[in-house]
Amino acid sequence: MRRFNVVYFDAARLARTMDLEAALDALELGLDFFVSTQARQRVFVNAGVVAWNGKAVLLPGKKNTGKTSLVAELVKSGATYYSDEYAVLDAKGRVHPYSKLLGIHSQRAGETVRTPVVDLGGTSGTKPIPVGLVVASEYRKRSRWRAQELSPGNAVLTLLANTVAARRHPEVARATLQRVVAKATVLMSLRGEAKDTAGAILQELSSRDGPRGS
Repeated sequence: MRRFNVVYFDAARLARTMDLEAALDALELGLDFFVSTQARQRVFVNAGVVAWNGKAVLLPGKKNTGKTSLVAELVKSGATYYSDEYAVLDAKGRVHPYSKLLGIHSQRAGETVRTPVVDLGGTSGTKPIPVGLVVASEYRKRSRWRAQELSPGNAVLTLLANTVAARRHPEVARATLQRVVAKATVLMSLRGEAKDTAGAILQELSSRDGPRGS
């Protein structure tokens, strides 16, 4: 008999594979989802996160929307790594580190490669920090960066659309996100390649906070 590795989340089957690494990846995804939906003291937003000049930059977006590529480019440019999957927010609206290995897609290997941040020449954040900038972007080929600032109301709605447990704990999620947008700038734009977008974000940050920092 062929020996398969099977992973279940309650009654739902997450994986059935002979590849142990693939099964462990599925298990990790299931555990991450469980933690993000059951957490009572934190609000989990689907977002990449880096730090610049002591403040967090949130890059909200669902899975497979290019968050990791954008985070990687920002880290290569000197930002501090916090997460490529979730922005973990406390009741004060601060972001906590969720710095696992980055899941970078390799075109050469045709698969996702788990990459330590040190391999990108970067470092990981270790303490909670306030949010300074939120960048809601959608990839479209050959698009140019033309950011528009969102109103607080639209900013909250944009983050709610990417909040894992928004329906389970709506009041907690809304209150937390309102604290975030009260002190942060929220921008929206179509974007092209990750490297170009990272450069545009860094220009935005430099114009606000000075030439360089993490």
